[in-house]
Amino acid sequence: MDRFEGQGLVCWRGERVVFGGLGFAVAGGHTLLLRGPNGSGKSSLLRCMAGLLAPMAGRMAWNGAVIAGDTDGHRHRVRYIGHLEAIKPLLTVAENLALWSRLQGGSDDAIAAGLAALGIAHLAELPARLLSAGQRRRTALARLTLAPAPLWLLDEPTTGLDDEGVERFQRLIAAHCDSGGMAVLSTHIDTGVRGSELSLADFAVPPVAA
Repeated sequence: MDRFEGQGLVCWRGERVVFGGLGFAVAGGHTLLLRGPNGSGKSSLLRCMAGLLAPMAGRMAWNGAVIAGDTDGHRHRVRYIGHLEAIKPLLTVAENLALWSRLQGGSDDAIAAGLAALGIAHLAELPARLLSAGQRRRTALARLTLAPAPLWLLDEPTTGLDDEGVERFQRLIAAHCDSGGMAVLSTHIDTGVRGSELSLADFAVPPVAA
């Protein structure tokens, strides 16, 4: 079973150290929930995990191999969805998924399956600029279904979702973990997803007095 872990991580953002000495571990089939107040570094940690932001110090490893030595290979095993959905407003919902599917090596069949999984098949031909916030979030989450990847990194994934959307998201996470995948979620609300928890408040670094 795959294992993803970090040790002694230090992150610098906005001219300050956000967290220091942080460690984490998550194995295939499991979910890690990131907790902490605004500004505690949840989004920054996810970006570090995705290889989009280099930590000031510390190491991350996949199955014991240090990721810093193979950042391109690591990105291929990651599906990252942040606050910004990266949806092209002039394309339809289906065209957006088709674009992501090509980038991720998915198939045309996967597009229909993704639309169905998030309950947005009826929006397939609608221009993305007309979507509501919840519909945009469902469209972004549909990217997770297009091609397999063992590590899902999700920043406030249920923002804007109604109860049905949250239930669909829960089923998506459960199926991913049941197949041996792992997920790391940043959230300040109860998504209904269960897993081990990591409090970033425990690794906060007090600001240095001027």
